[in-house]
Amino acid sequence: MVIEIKVPTVGESITEVTLVKWIKKTGDWVERDEVIAELESEKATFEINAEQAGALTTLAVEGDNINIGDIVCSIDTDVPKPETAQATTVTAPVVIHAPAVTKEPTKTTEPDVKATPVAAAMIADRKVDPKTIVPTGSNGKIFKQDVLEALSHPGRKPGLELFSRNVRQEKMSNLRKTVSRRLVEAKNTTAMLTTFNEVDMSAIMEIRAKNKDKFKEIHGVNLGFMSFFTKAVCFALQEWPAVNAMIDGEQILYNEYCDISIAVSAPKGLVVPVIRNAESMSMAEIEKKVVELATKARDNKLTLEEMSGGTFTITNGGVFGSLMSTPIINIPQSAILGMHKIQERPMAINGQVVIRPMMYLALSYDHRIIDGRESVSFLVKVKELLENPALLLFGKDPVKSLLEL
Repeated sequence: MVIEIKVPTVGESITEVTLVKWIKKTGDWVERDEVIAELESEKATFEINAEQAGALTTLAVEGDNINIGDIVCSIDTDVPKPETAQATTVTAPVVIHAPAVTKEPTKTTEPDVKATPVAAAMIADRKVDPKTIVPTGSNGKIFKQDVLEALSHPGRKPGLELFSRNVRQEKMSNLRKTVSRRLVEAKNTTAMLTTFNEVDMSAIMEIRAKNKDKFKEIHGVNLGFMSFFTKAVCFALQEWPAVNAMIDGEQILYNEYCDISIAVSAPKGLVVPVIRNAESMSMAEIEKKVVELATKARDNKLTLEEMSGGTFTITNGGVFGSLMSTPIINIPQSAILGMHKIQERPMAINGQVVIRPMMYLALSYDHRIIDGRESVSFLVKVKELLENPALLLFGKDPVKSLLEL
């Protein structure tokens, strides 16, 4: 019996997917529920599984766009499962080894680098990274001329033709198409504006230094910056609800919960998974969720549900070294917070110049729904909470909370 495997429905608005990779090939035997292919929609990467055990016949080619419901492969369940080959016992001949001769090892830069003695000496003397050398010898052997060529063109990528004007063409993935479309839509449909501030990270860095080992021991996860920022953002969103709202036609939807989207750089592009009800989570729960979502993003295992929704986004360009940027709103949300690189700078404090670890913050917001007072006050609140982490316990000064001020 031949079973046809069709592309499943993966979302209401998705009509086609791209076949990214065959895990199994034509003729391979597959077990029931075994992963046979990897597909990519405009929102996520997902897998299809064998519905029955049998011999696989692939019908689509990697890179093809396939409509929802189309047949992607078939499985012949009548083909008998191939038997595992029996291992034949062979008596190995006795080999008598001659005594090893002790020899001074040849000095090379790396154990796996193959080079002539002259080339090896030049690599060691000039401290050349063997990875930057294009070997011309058989089996990847490096000759003297190869080292000289690398020294003559420092910084050139190995294998790149000199003075080349070649253009490499690559098809845009559905995910990249979606990212492009949404970014342009955000620029064209929102009255986007960005306000900036800076935060002294001294207090948070001191807390992390003192408590990171104990935190890891108790909770099994590292104490990062994201939990502090998420906590601060949740308190600020509840104080300034317009920043957590969104426009729906002629209505404004005020979300009374904080679903925080975190921008993650995945192998196939930017994805934005969501931490649900972050306002109700502890620091450890937030850190665990961040690790879970980042790992799934790296392994292309995020589901559509994990990337859907979100009321506010945090993005961290600092991990790539960005000092300042203007992030683009993740529509239909109304605002996004940009974190950046922590850099020591001279600051004037109480009439004295001191060196402090500073981070620029950027809040891009939709001016149609968020006024300047709300956007600036929101960012000032985030700054206040981050510079005084004890306030994160109540969301405001404990004394003022006590006095109901």
